Amino acid sequence: MPGYELFGAEERKEVNDVLETGIMMRYGFDGPRKGIWKAKELEQAICDKLNVQYTQLASSGTAALTTAMAALGLGAGDEIIMPTFTFVASFESVFSVGATPVLVDVDDTLTLDPKAVEAAITPRTKAVMPVHMCGAMADLDALQAICKKHNLFLLEDACQSFGASYKGKALGSIGDAGTFSFDFVKTITCAEGGAIITNNKDIYTKCDGYTDHGHDHLGVDRGADLHPFIGYNYRISELHAAVGLAQIRKLDTFLEIQRKTKKIFKDALAAVPGVTFRRLPDEAGDSATFLSFFLPETAQAAKAAAAMKAAGLAAFHYYDNNWHYIRQWQHFKEGSVLTPFAKELKQAMEVYKTKEFPASDAIIGRNISTPINLGWSDEEIRERADKLVKAVKSAL
Repeated sequence: MPGYELFGAEERKEVNDVLETGIMMRYGFDGPRKGIWKAKELEQAICDKLNVQYTQLASSGTAALTTAMAALGLGAGDEIIMPTFTFVASFESVFSVGATPVLVDVDDTLTLDPKAVEAAITPRTKAVMPVHMCGAMADLDALQAICKKHNLFLLEDACQSFGASYKGKALGSIGDAGTFSFDFVKTITCAEGGAIITNNKDIYTKCDGYTDHGHDHLGVDRGADLHPFIGYNYRISELHAAVGLAQIRKLDTFLEIQRKTKKIFKDALAAVPGVTFRRLPDEAGDSATFLSFFLPETAQAAKAAAAMKAAGLAAFHYYDNNWHYIRQWQHFKEGSVLTPFAKELKQAMEVYKTKEFPASDAIIGRNISTPINLGWSDEEIRERADKLVKAVKSAL
């Protein structure tokens, strides 16, 4: 994703502001920092951009997910429904709070199938976690209705979709809480970083403390803070926040470029018989970081992906990807951990040693996703569109 591509004087200026004070921690040292509070600035900028009341920065998207789950009170014995197609951090975060991941099929949105979610609900289900993969959204109307019907939390993993929206509302702002990643290859980057957004003050207050060893941040100085609960060190540094502050000011430019380029690619590929595209519940809200399409058969998709790579184009055939689809998650299926699972969780995980997901296989096997870069010239875009069409045709 694009953030790292357009890195320049703006980011260096914000970082240098921090370096000149020498105060790289986001809390305390009020005098020496000379009014430089980059993390606070970035949190406010995210609130303003996404029209939410509260933002809490964290050290990564993984830390943001873990923090959000803790703030929602999710833990041992609780089931969190999530998709088979995501990044491994989604289930890692579930494990980190001691909860149980319940994986269900995706549909042609490449996100949670609402029917599969409904079928997976048990008395132990506490949350539904859609993952807005590859820059676009799940069917949030349907998922929100399910959560309201069953009194469940809706936690949006929007780590890959900063800047995308659903019916006029920012992804991440629709559920009880939402999370983002700002690592080096996300829509905007802090190099490393993440955030939780919410409109619930209690959830925000818990996130604020949980990311900083449980500090309540109400003391006259850091040493006078109380600790109403146990937390961890998931703080972002001022240096990382400074990078993100410059990047968020470029977000509209990033999205404009991506949407223009994606349309050119999609229009070219739409003329190829047999090609269909990912279903977008709100096409206008797509951040356009990827063009995701389907071929009729898995073997054709694998062949097309290979042809695209041979032509110098990026192609993700996630069916065989080690990081994003359950088919290759042997460490997940076997419960390969350094610290043992609790007995109940270990027992619940046994099902994944043999469980298969044919409906997801039928979707992901036929899918190819190609990323949209920011730095291509008009000529390069046309050349890449031509190469894309030829590569796909060669597989059909």
